[in-house]
Amino acid sequence: MNGSRHARRLPEQDATLAALLFAVDPAGLGGVVLRGMPGPARDDWLSVLRRLLPEATPWRKVPLNVGDDRLLGGMDFAATVASGKPVFASGILEAADGGVLLLSMAERLREPAAAIVGAVIDHGALRIERDGMTRVEPCRFGVVALDEGIEDDERVAEGLADRLAFRVPLGGPGTPDVDPGNWNAHDVAEARRRLGDITAGPGVVERLCRTAAAFGIPSVRADLLMLAAAKAAAALLGKNEAGDEEAALAARLVLPQRARCLPETDDAEVERDEPETPEEPSSDEDDEASRAQASKRFPDELLVDAVRAAIPAGLLESLQRAGSRGRGQSAGGRGGPRTKSRLRGRPVGVQPAARHRDARLNVLATLKAAAPWQRLRGSSRAPGALEVRAADLRVTRFKDRVETTTIFVVDASGSQAARRLAEVKGAIELLLADCYVRRDEVALIAVRGTRAELLLSPTRALARAKRSLTALPGGGGTPLANGIDSARELAEAVTRRGRIPAVVLLTDGRANVARDSTPGTGRAEQDAITAARAFCAAGIRALLVDTSRRPRPRARALAEAMAARYLPLPQADAATISATVQGNVR
Repeated sequence: MNGSRHARRLPEQDATLAALLFAVDPAGLGGVVLRGMPGPARDDWLSVLRRLLPEATPWRKVPLNVGDDRLLGGMDFAATVASGKPVFASGILEAADGGVLLLSMAERLREPAAAIVGAVIDHGALRIERDGMTRVEPCRFGVVALDEGIEDDERVAEGLADRLAFRVPLGGPGTPDVDPGNWNAHDVAEARRRLGDITAGPGVVERLCRTAAAFGIPSVRADLLMLAAAKAAAALLGKNEAGDEEAALAARLVLPQRARCLPETDDAEVERDEPETPEEPSSDEDDEASRAQASKRFPDELLVDAVRAAIPAGLLESLQRAGSRGRGQSAGGRGGPRTKSRLRGRPVGVQPAARHRDARLNVLATLKAAAPWQRLRGSSRAPGALEVRAADLRVTRFKDRVETTTIFVVDASGSQAARRLAEVKGAIELLLADCYVRRDEVALIAVRGTRAELLLSPTRALARAKRSLTALPGGGGTPLANGIDSARELAEAVTRRGRIPAVVLLTDGRANVARDSTPGTGRAEQDAITAARAFCAAGIRALLVDTSRRPRPRARALAEAMAARYLPLPQADAATISATVQGNVR
């Protein structure tokens, strides 16, 4: 241990401590997720970090919809044309080497960009293969991810967040000011010079690993990041090795937001009733072996207590709720799924134009593709001209968010009116509210009497939809075939408008009116199956909710003929129907 131990203490506030340790080892710690809306608290934290970094440290900001050209770099078109050979222009990542990469609105960062940043963090190098050029450049930086998410599911991509050591919440009630005290950039520079010589004290690595395992953290990155944080703290304090105090500090900063469970205690072991046995004298060797075995079985209490105290209130409960929903569901929000488009949407790259002649020409990408060949084509072109051939043509690829139209087909016949129409109306009102939040369109078809009636054409007007639903009377026969036909025709019209239709059919499956409005169960059921098969051939996404009190084979057979998801809901109320439909159609 170094005798000239640093006399000062590290800051006690976690946000300040995270900034100080990150300034010492940005690349080793990966980075910081800074969660909070723009405001004084976030500005103060960033200002403190910049003051702690040594002078001339690179600081590069990545905008939300950054393209690959700006992020990775690519061909310098002007220089390529002037020189007659490919010339590479560096991107934001290479410019951030040795410094800090600031990700704006990181919770919305597109997945390819997040994957690129994560790969560079892992390998400490940037490998580029594009525009006919290949480059491998050393590239080490730390990331500050500005997370402006409001809802629990609006967060930085897990694959990227797992590589960043600290997660700092800012802007909440009672958030203290970020104050590094008398720590400054000179102290950080001195710590950086010592960092390579810092070792871990006896048993520190093992205790860190056991602590992470006790909190159910599966990623080994947590262990490596804790070790890096402990060494950075030791370097600041002028120590030669990271001991238990630095390990506890690192565990407190790195583990709480990653915790998946609370560690088990050994209370059951203590309270367990066992038969008494005569005590035998134990030797010093036996005592030492027992202490070593206990140390292996249970993580160090100091580290566990430090992490347990720092776990935010409600974190484990929210993780359990998120796990029950599953990772495949999207976070909601406006609009429907993304789809490839040739003419509109968000640009996601370029491709040769040979197979997509109706797409939008990307002039700059076309010129870049032609530029490296100008020296070879020089004999066939006029002086100063740029020769472009068909193989050089490039078009832009887009991704557009396609909006959804949900078509509700409601069985309002006599059998339904007597039992379930009230629950169905309540369920649809809840579903209408969900569609309004998502900015989806809704339509309403009523099946009753001798025909199916379009009560509401596709609209976003929630009040109008509710009025149509309230005025929906019940009674009469069930012309189910007409209802299915009407839903298919409307869904096809929606598709022609460039939207994605989704049909929700709420019925007990008891058809008793045929297509030609004649009564009779046998013919009506056959017509319904025929209409369902035509619906299936159209390839429309659908959900059939069996609203009868007991699931009926005829409703299941109808769903199979439609290729629709079948959902029996006996004894279900409006909230149950609404929640189930949202989970199965979205």
